Amino acid sequence: MNDYSYTRPLSRRLLGQYALSLFGCLGVLCFLLLASVFFFSTFSFWQNSVILTYLVYFGREYTLLLFLLGLATSWIACTVHFIRKPLDYLDEMVEAAEQLSRPGEEPILLSPELSILEEHLNWAHSQALRDQRAAREAEQRKNDLVVYLAHDLKTPLTSVIGYLTLLRDEPDLPPDLRARYTGVALDKAERLEDLINEFFDVTRFNLTHMELERRPCDLSRMLQQVASEFAPLLEERGLTAALDLPEALSYPCDPDKLARVFDNLLRNACHYAQEGTAVDIAARAEEDGAALLTFTNRGVTIPPDKLGRIFEQFFRLDSSRATHTGGAGLGLAIAKEIVELHGGSIAARSEEGVTTFTVRLPAPQEIHKNFEGNS
Repeated sequence: MNDYSYTRPLSRRLLGQYALSLFGCLGVLCFLLLASVFFFSTFSFWQNSVILTYLVYFGREYTLLLFLLGLATSWIACTVHFIRKPLDYLDEMVEAAEQLSRPGEEPILLSPELSILEEHLNWAHSQALRDQRAAREAEQRKNDLVVYLAHDLKTPLTSVIGYLTLLRDEPDLPPDLRARYTGVALDKAERLEDLINEFFDVTRFNLTHMELERRPCDLSRMLQQVASEFAPLLEERGLTAALDLPEALSYPCDPDKLARVFDNLLRNACHYAQEGTAVDIAARAEEDGAALLTFTNRGVTIPPDKLGRIFEQFFRLDSSRATHTGGAGLGLAIAKEIVELHGGSIAARSEEGVTTFTVRLPAPQEIHKNFEGNS
């Protein structure tokens, strides 16, 4: 939408109309001049009228002067008209710019000659409206999320305080009961830590611009390490991790940030996988050097309307505030930002209870081309 070549045909059209108007006026004046000469040559039958005799005499004497006066008047009139025309267009565009700066539901309307500009401005106008609505929705989702998290912070905190107070006030509790209360307090404290981390995620996602620190990395080893770190969570949920990885998959990336992508995708798979199933993690190098990674879990099919929004900020598949699975709705959004920062893409597919997230990281030579093209 950045092609402004349509302004040149408009200017040429105005200049052409201006020239044709001048030639038209000149042609009319020449015709009147010839008609006047013919009329004056046949004046003999009008000689009985004193007034006509005087007018004809005046016309004969000042024919050239009258012609030049008419020519000057026509030139001034055409010039004023064609100067005012682009000024009127400019006024329309100023009004359109003001309307664009305060997006409303009313479309931008311009003169027919500015139809292409009107189309471009209305496209920008509709885009501004969409961005405005998206910003309001994101802000509302964030505010709702902060309220939810603030409410959820109270529950584990109350439990931690309650159980610790009980342990302090009842020194003669049986060891098994003391261990049980201690375990519950620890679980609630860990949940409290998760919620606080989600608050930090919300702040970092909105205020921090991430920058990459690329270095050679073995993606196979990284995926193996991430999967091993999830072993307790997988075991707790009755899941297994099935790895299909090459012996080595070297790729230049920011390992810390890319590990966060894998962590978020695997955590998401664990939350929504059906108990007793396997979470598949696969990776391979494509012929052009690109890296293709997939995370697959088996559970409930994600509806198409939710699948299309799954990478949006603060969007959660389960709108309920489950205390163990309810997240800030930032994990997949952050994963998408990191992958795209690497020049790659991330997509989700869900059919017949099988959900697959696919990450494609471009070939190293593509990274250099994109870097040179942007520099």
